[in-house]
Amino acid sequence: MQLHFIDSSAADADARGRELGERFAPQFRESVDLYLEHFGELGIPAETVRAITERSHAALAAWAPGIAAETEAIASASGIELWQLAAVGARTEVLGVAPKRNAAECSTAVRTGPGMSPESIQTWDWHDFLVPDGLMRTFTSDAGLQVKLFTEFGTAAKIGVNDAGVGLHFNILMHESDSDAGGVPVHAVARRILDEARSLDDAIRIAESATVSASTVLTVFESTEQGSRAASIELSPAGMALVEPGEDGWLFHTNHFLDPRLAAGDTMPEASETRERYDHLDAVRESLGGLTPSARAAAACGGAGEDAVICIRPDEALSRLDQWKTLLTIGVDVAGFALDYFPGTPAEAAEQGMSRL
Repeated sequence: MQLHFIDSSAADADARGRELGERFAPQFRESVDLYLEHFGELGIPAETVRAITERSHAALAAWAPGIAAETEAIASASGIELWQLAAVGARTEVLGVAPKRNAAECSTAVRTGPGMSPESIQTWDWHDFLVPDGLMRTFTSDAGLQVKLFTEFGTAAKIGVNDAGVGLHFNILMHESDSDAGGVPVHAVARRILDEARSLDDAIRIAESATVSASTVLTVFESTEQGSRAASIELSPAGMALVEPGEDGWLFHTNHFLDPRLAAGDTMPEASETRERYDHLDAVRESLGGLTPSARAAAACGGAGEDAVICIRPDEALSRLDQWKTLLTIGVDVAGFALDYFPGTPAEAAEQGMSRL
């Protein structure tokens, strides 16, 4: 995955969208083409994709009109039909109706507590054929917050930080209540938190206000003068739940629900290795704290190094629909208002070093 960067001074959502669409039109068009092809490969009819997308965009426009306006401006400036670009923004909502397949997506670790700044690391795992390009953005939100984030071309946000001291990681979940109702895109929920939240409590309030049709978990953390706090906000159409850190301050999440009530409806396939990745993080928890980002990446791999279960590499014996890859290793420094990242596995990040935005 090639990373692209933009530091925007645009004054409002429409201007930010036009700037993005004009500067990165080829990347947005390719993302749209790849996702629409992918939905077809998964057997989702084109009319279903469009119907879900249009419902999701309408829900977005009602819930976060600024984010919807930015999407509309990107589409106009890059010459893409709105529903097609919105299909990437609502990709999780569309994928929610696809037949369930094995998944190897994303492992997150965050440590918080009294008298300390948050420490975090996440792998972002996905199909590499869908994301030849990724986007690192810096901008001022409509709420007046400085924001830095990573995302795909077409999704509102994925992982990021704002200058109010709030950071966010993002993992996919699956639940029996996921449907074609076309709710607020979960990527837009992440974006609105980064745009507006000045505390963990703000983030929880924002997430709770969204009516979603697909599931995800947003691990949100804050830095204050007294220390730091974190919670994993598990979202599904069946409701929302909060997962708190352990006594040592560590909070881990992979791709299965941890809240007992929501876990009863979990539909993530057992072969996804989500529990193995969670157990791996739990096993290395005592060695993850107080490190530089690159050292934390090495510690996250543990003694297994590049063979650690959190370092995902595609199995070329499988169809490409079942091939997954760690495309990004990233940490969020809320105290320093920065993202530390490497486009590859934690083992590669540890060996080659991480960059900072």
